[in-house]
Amino acid sequence: QVRLVESGGGSVQSGESLRLSCEASGFTFEKYVMAWFRQTPGKEREAVAVINYVHHSKYGGSAQGRFTVSLDNDKNTMYLQMATLQPEDTAVYYCAAHNEPILSLIPQRYTFWGRGTQVTVAS
Repeated sequence: QVRLVESGGGSVQSGESLRLSCEASGFTFEKYVMAWFRQTPGKEREAVAVINYVHHSKYGGSAQGRFTVSLDNDKNTMYLQMATLQPEDTAVYYCAAHNEPILSLIPQRYTFWGRGTQVTVAS
């Protein structure tokens, strides 16, 4: 059974940093592409970053230059290091996975999803 479990969310002040983790189980890690998305109430789910097993990555516009996605293949865990957080980064952050060899930023391509972790940035 595929399982994605996010952790590391919380409440921070503007300008601070957070690191999110997504622990994956139930599938062959090297055959999947992993991604972070985020969503706020009333808005579409937005791509943050995507990465594959050989650590090729791509970022959504809002993450460029401030967020870094990484993988620990031995731990089957993906991370999102977020720096210089701003109030507009407040959202539920989701981990997702799909098994096509495409670094897609389109949420509809993703088959498996975690339950999300809340990030709140106060001004």
